Amino acid sequence: MGNPSSSLLIAKGKSDITILPGMANRHGLIAGATGTGKTVSLRVLAENFSGIGVPVFMADIKGDLSGLPLPGGENSKVVERVQKLGLKSFNFEGYPTVFWDVFGEQGHPVRTTISEMGPLLLSRIFNLNETQSGVLNIIFKIADDNGLLLLDLKDLRSMAQFVGDNAGQFKTQYGNISAASVGAIQRSLLALEEQGGDKFFGEPALDIQDLMQTDSKGKGSINILVADKLMQSPRLYATFLLWLLAELFEDLPEIGDPEKPKLVFFFDEAHLLFDDVPKILEEKIEQVVRLIRSKGVGVYFVTQNPLDLPDIVLGQLGNRVQHALRAFTPRDQKNVKAAAETFRANPKLNVTKTITELAVGEALVSLLDEKGAPTIVERAYVCPPHSRLTPLTLEERTRVIRESIIYGHYEKTVDRESAYEKLKTKTEQIKRAPAEEPARGHRAAQPKSQTEELFKAMAKSTAHAIGSQIGRQIIRGVLGSLFGGAGGDRR
Repeated sequence: MGNPSSSLLIAKGKSDITILPGMANRHGLIAGATGTGKTVSLRVLAENFSGIGVPVFMADIKGDLSGLPLPGGENSKVVERVQKLGLKSFNFEGYPTVFWDVFGEQGHPVRTTISEMGPLLLSRIFNLNETQSGVLNIIFKIADDNGLLLLDLKDLRSMAQFVGDNAGQFKTQYGNISAASVGAIQRSLLALEEQGGDKFFGEPALDIQDLMQTDSKGKGSINILVADKLMQSPRLYATFLLWLLAELFEDLPEIGDPEKPKLVFFFDEAHLLFDDVPKILEEKIEQVVRLIRSKGVGVYFVTQNPLDLPDIVLGQLGNRVQHALRAFTPRDQKNVKAAAETFRANPKLNVTKTITELAVGEALVSLLDEKGAPTIVERAYVCPPHSRLTPLTLEERTRVIRESIIYGHYEKTVDRESAYEKLKTKTEQIKRAPAEEPARGHRAAQPKSQTEELFKAMAKSTAHAIGSQIGRQIIRGVLGSLFGGAGGDRR
């Protein structure tokens, strides 16, 4: 394993260009047009971080990152680049890799619960308007107040139906609940289920610590989210990664500036995170990015153009690798100029002109120095990867998955008693209960509505739910205190 205090060779220009592990959690950017080498740059950074014991998380959108577990050398262009850059001590090697898949087809299933995702992010996935989002918040609040766990899609569906059917009873305490808004939520749930979302919500939920492992040689695990199918629902993809970032923020302790990151998180197709995002959510994203650095997490955005990101986020990305951009139209030319201006100027280099001339695998690179200041931008060739560029075969991938130390844990689903089961059971009990005979000589008691009986039964479990681990997680609100709810003990 490499020395965490030594710099990591990323590219070679007129001199070696290295990244300091102690500055790697200051976040970064990998940008460039399609086919210019962004994925290789991502891979090279990931290999370097893994080599010094830093776990990595990344999404594999095109299916071309799966070769990371095996040594390279099969690609003649890689061998040629090694020789061209004079990398004398270069050796081909594989890296400890863990495959994850929301659909559980090409990796360990990765799940969260409805309550952990929360109404804010679910509203984004469902593309709800403000009124519909308000109703979804009410549904969550009623579930919390009555100790009903929202774990999977059927929990939320049954809760939405129950709230919609009894909207009049809730109006005074919670506000108006329109049938149209409940209907929109139910239709969104159905659409999400048809896209495979039912596999994403449930238990066992992902334990963040399982992303932060090292192997017996001290290399950090490279966690690959298989995302080719997930990308067919871009909003779900972006929201899932945002949820994961928020979970990391909430789970990890404050550590300031460590000698190396605890985890490096690569956010590919980063522009999707900010497409049509509500202002309040954009502000929360900026807040997560700004504050998660002190938890030892470095976030690297991968996108075609730096201008895909809001200025307030772009300004936090100190480590930058800019591949070629095209300038076919006046708008393209304007974007190239704007991208050039984000670098610390090099008087010996026309950055605007150079961006359009870069070859595949070549980039403009500016990384942070030991004082945290960006270095002067340099033109350089990104170093070749040590691992195999060719994707794994099905047999090879299966072997990697089955050899994982977590194999078998996430593969077994758990469906414990939650909102769906409780609502169903209590409703059936009420329907079966015989009509109460009025006592002789006394005035007949007024019959209680099924809703009142159900509430009474539900209320008995509220105290227990609040005292339990999952109860505390629900009561803490939407993504913890960071996203506007009350903080809570996660343990």
